[in-house]
Amino acid sequence: METKIVKVTNKGQISIPISIRKSANISEGDELFIVRNDNTILMERINKSDFKDLLKHSEKIAKKLWDNKEDEIWNSI
Repeated sequence: METKIVKVTNKGQISIPISIRKSANISEGDELFIVRNDNTILMERINKSDFKDLLKHSEKIAKKLWDNKEDEIWNSI
């Protein structure tokens, strides 16, 4: 396990130390998945393709929820 302390900037940004980027194989443009549970924050490098089945299912459910006549009343407001 590797540990480092980082500071949060006034814009809410952090820098991942080089040694951790190298050992985790994180490169510019990579995407990280962030999870917070109480005061614990975890990050994991991901590929969007890892979530393609979940995204496909979510889009289908969202379309079903949003594409209904009852909600069209909000278009006039």
